Amino acid sequence: MASLHQFRCFLAAVRTGSFTAAAAELGLAQQSVSEQVRLLERACGVALFIRVGRGLRPTEAAGALAPHAERALAASEQAVAAARAVRDIVAGTVRLGVFGTMRYYVGADLVASILKRYPDLRVQIVGQNSAATIELIRSGDVEAGIVALPVDDAQLAVRPVFRDEILYVSADRSRLTGPVTAEQLAKARLVLPYASWAEADTTRRALAARVQATGVALRPVADVDDVETALDVAGRGLADTVANRGLLQGLAGRVPHKLGTAPLRPRLWDTFAVVHRRQTELSPATRAVLEMAVAKFRGLAPRVTAK
Repeated sequence: MASLHQFRCFLAAVRTGSFTAAAAELGLAQQSVSEQVRLLERACGVALFIRVGRGLRPTEAAGALAPHAERALAASEQAVAAARAVRDIVAGTVRLGVFGTMRYYVGADLVASILKRYPDLRVQIVGQNSAATIELIRSGDVEAGIVALPVDDAQLAVRPVFRDEILYVSADRSRLTGPVTAEQLAKARLVLPYASWAEADTTRRALAARVQATGVALRPVADVDDVETALDVAGRGLADTVANRGLLQGLAGRVPHKLGTAPLRPRLWDTFAVVHRRQTELSPATRAVLEMAVAKFRGLAPRVTAK
């Protein structure tokens, strides 16, 4: 019989087009994802993907299965939520750890929604960076958080909920005529945010790995802590930067009007996930706040998906 975990791995492979990308989205090993899909194919008695180079192409059977798998996962989540709604009373204080730029996505909107729905709940949203928030979760200072992957700790449970593309940002439109390669990144004058967390920041690490593959090191001409400062410097034409699509949309009118964007080649995303300690039951208040946050992020997905 097929399992919900198999459905989850299968749908991730359909969305991303490869086992490697699906594993990255789910925070699992590539071999684990491919094995779950293989077991699902055995249960269905039919191939679900055709291997094309390093990618996957869903078969007709996969197209037929996908909507049923999505409904099964949704029904499972709804069933659990319904049971908890009867059992739980949401009150007290909840501390939710977050990644540093969450305020540009759902910050104020999330807090307002929590206060309206749960007037007896006191909420604290804390965290300067994903790495710092993960440490808060490990230490027990917060029950759970929403952070950028990867999370390299087997003691933490990880549930991916949202991903956002990282874009190259420049005031010089001649640099935005096509996707920006690692070789172009290596030669670019860059101003990058999150200076205090440079070694732990997931975006910087991904960029550094790409540039290093060309034989040089990533060396920004300026490092700043705040993303708005980086965008302001880029808007003056003094250096280029990178930023998430959803973050730029969240900033709206605060983004310098001269700036434009281009994707990277290959394209690059940040994946955000709910994280908490394994073998630890979350409080009713924390569960309620997390589900509201997840719903807010999933509501953003159509808006930040590239056309």
